Amino acid sequence: MPTVEIKSDMTGTVISLEKNNGDRVAAGDALILIESMKMEVEIASTASGTLESYTVGVGDAVADGQCIATVSS
Repeated sequence: MPTVEIKSDMTGTVISLEKNNGDRVAAGDALILIESMKMEVEIASTASGTLESYTVGVGDAVADGQCIATVSS
């Protein structure tokens, strides 16, 4: 099963994890909510499959392009 890395498309701070490890996700489903420049932004899955793991947690800072989760399709 191929694994896809889901990457943040902006810098910010994680304020919530929207899914749990092992959940089925579809491309476009929100995975993480981050705060960036006083705005809340959803980071969505780019692939359908099973959410394997998050690489960040609530309160963590994320950089643009950083891997935030992995999904196996």
